[in-house]
Amino acid sequence: MKVLLILGSNLGNREENLFRADRLLNLFAGKVIARSETLETEPFGVPNQPRFLNRGVVIDTCHPPFELLKLIKWIESRVGRYPTYRWGPRVIDIDIVYFGSLKVETPSLKIPHPGLFEREFFKRIYEELSSSLTT
Repeated sequence: MKVLLILGSNLGNREENLFRADRLLNLFAGKVIARSETLETEPFGVPNQPRFLNRGVVIDTCHPPFELLKLIKWIESRVGRYPTYRWGPRVIDIDIVYFGSLKVETPSLKIPHPGLFEREFFKRIYEELSSSLTT
């Protein structure tokens, strides 16, 4: 299954954080088959923090959604994420944005990700990578 993930970082070496997350996703979550350009964006929700670097990746995964979510949380911790507050600064954040035609609505996972409709850069990344999701 082809899945769109959006990675974000606004603490530490942001480029390196994205690179490390991308590499670990490729090793453990699924083969990375496409990447978007890297965008620098304003923080969402809590404005008084550093700007984010964001990148979309499409992976081809065999993992079901909740197993993929567990892997993503493990990858985030390996890259250096530690608990903060909602929409706060973070070393790395990886969101499952799109998972084929699958729809999930639970407290821990929402697919498609609500950000796809709320955040302009999510839409931009989705448009850039949408052809990779269908081929």
